[in-house]
Amino acid sequence: MDNETNLTHPLPDTITTREQLWTLIGGVSVRTKILGIVLTLTIVLGLVVTWEVRTVMQHNLLNELELLGHAYITDLSIRSVAPLKQGDLPALRELLTETVANHPDVRYAFIVDVQNQVIAHSFPDHVRDELLNLTFADLSAQSLLHNYTNTFDPDGHGHHIHFENNEGHIHEFAALIADDGGETLRVGLSEARLHDIINRTTWQMLLTTVVVGLFGILAAMLLTWVLTRPILDLVTATERVRQGDLTVRVPHWADDEIGALADAFNQMTCDLEVSHRAIEEKEAARTRLLAQLINAQEEERKRIARELHDGVGQALTSLLVGLKILNQHDDPAVLQNKAVELRQVATETLENVRLLSRQLRPSALDDLGLAAAVERYLGEFSKLYPALPVDFHADLPNRLPSTVETSLYRIVQEAMTNAARHSDATALSVLLTQRNGQVQAIVEDNGHGFDPEGAARSGSSVGIHGMFERADLLGGQVQIESSEEGTTIYAEIPI
Repeated sequence: MDNETNLTHPLPDTITTREQLWTLIGGVSVRTKILGIVLTLTIVLGLVVTWEVRTVMQHNLLNELELLGHAYITDLSIRSVAPLKQGDLPALRELLTETVANHPDVRYAFIVDVQNQVIAHSFPDHVRDELLNLTFADLSAQSLLHNYTNTFDPDGHGHHIHFENNEGHIHEFAALIADDGGETLRVGLSEARLHDIINRTTWQMLLTTVVVGLFGILAAMLLTWVLTRPILDLVTATERVRQGDLTVRVPHWADDEIGALADAFNQMTCDLEVSHRAIEEKEAARTRLLAQLINAQEEERKRIARELHDGVGQALTSLLVGLKILNQHDDPAVLQNKAVELRQVATETLENVRLLSRQLRPSALDDLGLAAAVERYLGEFSKLYPALPVDFHADLPNRLPSTVETSLYRIVQEAMTNAARHSDATALSVLLTQRNGQVQAIVEDNGHGFDPEGAARSGSSVGIHGMFERADLLGGQVQIESSEEGTTIYAEIPI
């Protein structure tokens, strides 16, 4: 069970190390990440290329050194035949010395006989014993001898060995000068110049890597500046937007993804600014509407109190006086006339109370629906504005929700009142329709029109703002089209 638990749960140390690594990588800036990537790639690429070039050069130069060794020993063996047969040892020594002097890779050259005795050499004094002691058998035992097919000696008497001494790595090439005498020519070539070339090339490539790395760092810094400058501008602009400054805009640096991001950010801030301005205007309009509604409410209360006091109150007072007079007369004719007067006063009082009730809340709206309530309101409207005829059409097959009926009734009422009071219209039409899950109310007049946007900005018309608010609360909308030929108000609310 313990083993299963250990297998199913990762080690905390491994998770912690991974999290620490990602935290370290994610904790640095984008500029540092780009610089690190460029610098790492430059160093790794430079080292890999340098190592590869060094390896290839070493292989090629060793092959070249081997070919040179074959060429030198072939040339010397041919040129040594005549002096050797003539016994001209000074000429033979001069030939070997000039060969060493004229070829920097050649360290020594000497000729030995069959008994391994030196006949001629290029050394200043004598041939060192360790060179003479390098025999075929010794080298084979030390695994230092590499056999090859002698291209210049058909009998295969040549050999090539390499060994280490105090001068470095030495390649010795040996070949018989002539088959009849048995003399052997031995030439030693050093790898010193080869390694010097390789080392100088390596240092040059490393220096080139450093220079390229410096240029890479400069290019990366320029690249990071080009990449991060727009991002930093976006960060600064975002901070200003967070603080409430919606006028901030970022420059369009290039036609790439960052440029598209800058354009999207600018469009977003522009839309936010428009929305914020619209919200501020709407809030200001709502504040004005609330204040004016409170004033209108107080005025309506005063009007109702005045109507009750002046109309209903006086009528009831007249009724009380008339009833008192009835008690004081016994004449049937006088009583009958007085009763007729009192009945007339009571009827007028009842009508005033009903009118006041309809003004507050039309009962037909609750009992019969929107079309009947608007049609009944048209009767009262015609009494108030007899010079303004109204053409009314309604196509509402079903009853609407109470909130929709109330909102549309108030919108139509406000539109008709505005047309009668302010437009100097001579004709007015009202249309109510229901289709495709929407109910529409259209009120149109032939008045002189007005500026709807100017009226909305100035806040002078609380009624217009109230129409927009009523439709907006129910997910609908109100559109106003006005010109010198008249005004049309479209109200649409979903059901």
